[in-house]
Amino acid sequence: MTFKVNGLLHSSVLVNNIDVALEFYSGVLGFKVSAARPDLGYPGAWLELGKQQFHLMQLPNPDPREGRPQHGGRDRHTAFSVNDIFALAELLANANAAYTLSKSGRRALFCRDPDGNTLEFVET
Repeated sequence: MTFKVNGLLHSSVLVNNIDVALEFYSGVLGFKVSAARPDLGYPGAWLELGKQQFHLMQLPNPDPREGRPQHGGRDRHTAFSVNDIFALAELLANANAAYTLSKSGRRALFCRDPDGNTLEFVET
């Protein structure tokens, strides 16, 4: 038998306040909150993304918010597939959320959530 990775099940980020994070992820971006998250002893949420999930964990964050690259493509990030990058840009602008377009020329943009976590969105 040969070992093989089959895919990505979920990714997670640390947040300072789950309510503020959910306002951004669910309210602005439209991510659906899963009811399947058990009580893990700390506040958080599982967000549904097709067969994958994105987990928000309200736990102390050891990473500094200052000194991060201005362009999120030069920082650690999680990438999401979207159908219309310009519709997303309009949503972000209306929410006063800063973003930068990909420097590669792809139809993609980078933004940060309220806790400074970098997100990439690629039009597919």
